[in-house]
Amino acid sequence: MASTISNPPVIVLSGPSGTGKSTLLKRLFADHPESFGFSVSHTTRGPRAGETDGVEYHFVTPEKFQELVAENAFIEHATFAGRSYGTSIAAVKDVTKQGRACILDIEMEGVKQVKNSDLNAKFVFVQPPSVEELEKRLRGRGTETEEAIQKRLSAAIKELDFAAIPGTHDKIIINDDLERAYKELDDYIMGLLA
Repeated sequence: MASTISNPPVIVLSGPSGTGKSTLLKRLFADHPESFGFSVSHTTRGPRAGETDGVEYHFVTPEKFQELVAENAFIEHATFAGRSYGTSIAAVKDVTKQGRACILDIEMEGVKQVKNSDLNAKFVFVQPPSVEELEKRLRGRGTETEEAIQKRLSAAIKELDFAAIPGTHDKIIINDDLERAYKELDDYIMGLLA
């Protein structure tokens, strides 16, 4: 495939934590490095070790974040655990100007906001085979407290209910087998770029 795409699409990938979104995206980017770009989100949280401003995130103060909200600079934004995150219109345009499809990996509230924008995005939902399997995966990570697991499962149930509404997503991929799920994702997204 050529390194640039005329009129590249914006693709929104969502799904509960633990469904394998990150694994699928890493593989997609590795297989097609010239086709995609991630928009760099803004956040009010501080940088973690090894993170660089403008690379992983645009790190801003809560005041600056609120200024950007007031200026309608974000396509979508949300606050989790006292920290705000947002995808700016400029960040998405930075990717599409390079002739690359912009992939947004966002939560349900962000999906709702993007649906109300003029981005004309395509929406892909990665779904676990069952809530029980999702719980098993979250517990298998060994990195979550019981409280965090319960919060993630509660959020997952809301996301699955939202995804079940007809027309919410253009494509739903059930990740019960990573190879099959990746092939389905790759075929769908590369079909959008053809």
